[in-house]
Amino acid sequence: MATTTEIPPIVKSVRVRARPEHAFAVFTTNVIKWWPPAYTIGQSPMKEVVIEPRIGGHWFEIGNNASECQWGDVLAWNPPSGLTLAWRIGMNWASDPSLLTEVEINFKDIGGGETEVRINHSKFENYGQDAEKALQIFDGWSSILGRFANVTQGLPPDSL
Repeated sequence: MATTTEIPPIVKSVRVRARPEHAFAVFTTNVIKWWPPAYTIGQSPMKEVVIEPRIGGHWFEIGNNASECQWGDVLAWNPPSGLTLAWRIGMNWASDPSLLTEVEINFKDIGGGETEVRINHSKFENYGQDAEKALQIFDGWSSILGRFANVTQGLPPDSL
């Protein structure tokens, strides 16, 4: 159940040495290369993470055993400037189609062959009494963006 008080979003950003088109492509088609393997809701290790490239498309993981676990869906698809994903995973780490938090990702050309990638994760009030717990957990977007930046620049995800 959603609370009536809006909770400020988590906003994180990273600069990558890549054009927006490349950064967008890595973010949306090579998720498994940069997403932390421990961040799974499946019973089997992740084999792939899919973001279907259209509004209404699904966002899900595929396990080594071919199982699929839904993470959410695509709310906006505007390559190469951005996309918005519905995150529909409850604090019990299971898919919950009735839950909605939004992950908006923007790719801004800042010149010199660099792109600022900004994540705005909002609607935490929809977690109800678990909102504060969710805020603490999802503050981890910085480390995820660091892995993404490394892969976008041709480095292993855990490079320094």
